[in-house]
Amino acid sequence: MLILRILRSLTFNSLMWLWTVFTALLCIPFLIAPRITLVYAMEIWAGGIMFLLRYVGGIKYEIRGRENLPDKPALIALKHQSMWDTIILHLLIKDPVIILKKELAGIPVYGWIAMRLGMIAVDRDSGASALKKMVQQGKQRLAGGQHIAIFPEGTRAEPGEAPDYKPGIAALYKQLDVNCVPVALNSGLYWGRRSFTKHTGTIVIDVLPPIPPGLKRKAFMERLENDIETATANLVAEAKANR
Repeated sequence: MLILRILRSLTFNSLMWLWTVFTALLCIPFLIAPRITLVYAMEIWAGGIMFLLRYVGGIKYEIRGRENLPDKPALIALKHQSMWDTIILHLLIKDPVIILKKELAGIPVYGWIAMRLGMIAVDRDSGASALKKMVQQGKQRLAGGQHIAIFPEGTRAEPGEAPDYKPGIAALYKQLDVNCVPVALNSGLYWGRRSFTKHTGTIVIDVLPPIPPGLKRKAFMERLENDIETATANLVAEAKANR
């Protein structure tokens, strides 16, 4: 069983990176084309990885609570356990704006595509100025009809690890004045943060009821963390019980 898991993981990882490199190179000419071309390309890329993940890696996925995604642009706050979380965003949300680390924007080809798509790159070392820039760009993207997606902890965490929610999400919530949709998941059980080996099963992502605008900072942060962490713990427990 262990040997089979390693072989499946090796095959999936190899095909995933080949597919990613192929798609990225194919996208280069479209950097000067209408932006919507790259939006469709990212959806095809994400769909291809999910296909490989299911039929090579043995991992399916289920999306719950899609009805909680508002029609109007909103702030989407996701638990972050795996690389999978960033990929699924292109299938969960139409043309999402993802807030990412500035270092990622500097990666050749990937960074070019991300910036052309309007992703928001944040320099964590710039403090208040970075938050101000993030809010300004967030307002622009919302005005253009896009959802803003952010991982409130800023980095991936292992399932069960103590949460560490950063202040950026509170600044966005206050200044953007839109619904904030919490999203829980259990992806880390199957596609670990730094794990080569993938584990077969079903990743579940749960879109929770929106938090309306207008809450005080402390009340918002407490509700956001409680909603996401409680739902995530339930998904992890459910997955472990079904193994």
